[in-house]
Amino acid sequence: MFARCSIPCVQRTSTFVIWISFVIRHSSFVIRLMIRSGIGYDIHRFGDGLKLILGGVEIAHARGLEGHSDADVLSHAIADALLGAIGAGDIGQHFPNTDESIRGISSMEILKRVVSLLNDRNARVINVDATVIAEAPKIAPHVPAMRKEISTAIGVSESDVSVKATTNEKLGAIGQGEGIAAIAIATVELVGRDRRARRKTKGQPGDPSLPS
Repeated sequence: MFARCSIPCVQRTSTFVIWISFVIRHSSFVIRLMIRSGIGYDIHRFGDGLKLILGGVEIAHARGLEGHSDADVLSHAIADALLGAIGAGDIGQHFPNTDESIRGISSMEILKRVVSLLNDRNARVINVDATVIAEAPKIAPHVPAMRKEISTAIGVSESDVSVKATTNEKLGAIGQGEGIAAIAIATVELVGRDRRARRKTKGQPGDPSLPS
C-alpha cells in the first residue's frame, strides 16, 4: 500500500490526491481519491416587479433580480463552484440564456442537474461555503432555510452547507443597491480506479509497482 499527496496551486482549483494500491489474484489496482475545490461567482441586477429568490428561498423585498432563470445568484455561484471543481466549465455553458426551454427554471433544479453531472463523473459533494454580498435585504434571518434547500438539492447534510452574508459598505454598484452578488467555494471528491500492469519475476507475479 502506498500514498501520494499532490497539491498544485493553479488558479481556482486545488487538488489533494491519495493513491491506494491493492492486489486481487495477482492483479494490481489503484484506487484514486481526488479532493478538488472550485470557486464560483455571480452577480445580478435588481429589477421591478420580480420575486427575490436566494438559496431557493423567496424573500420579501421591493425588487427582485433579473435573469433568464429565477436569478438565484447564490445558487448560481454554488453551481459554478461545483462545475469548476470537476473542470466542467460554468452554468453559462450548461444552461445558456439563449435556451428558451429553461427560461424561468428554478435554480434548485439547476443544482440538481449539476450534481447529476458530478455523479456521472464519479464525484460527490463534500461541502459548500458561500457568501452573499448585498446592502439589502437582511439575509441572516433566511440562512437556515437556505441551507436546508441547498443541502437537499445537492445531496448533503445541512452541516455541510455554509451560507454567510455581508454588505459592500455602500461601495460600487452593489453598495448603491443596484444588485446582489455571491461567491462560493465547493469541495468535491472524485473516485477513480486504474488497473496497473502486473510485474512478473521469474515467471511469477510480483508486488505492484509504485506509480512514478
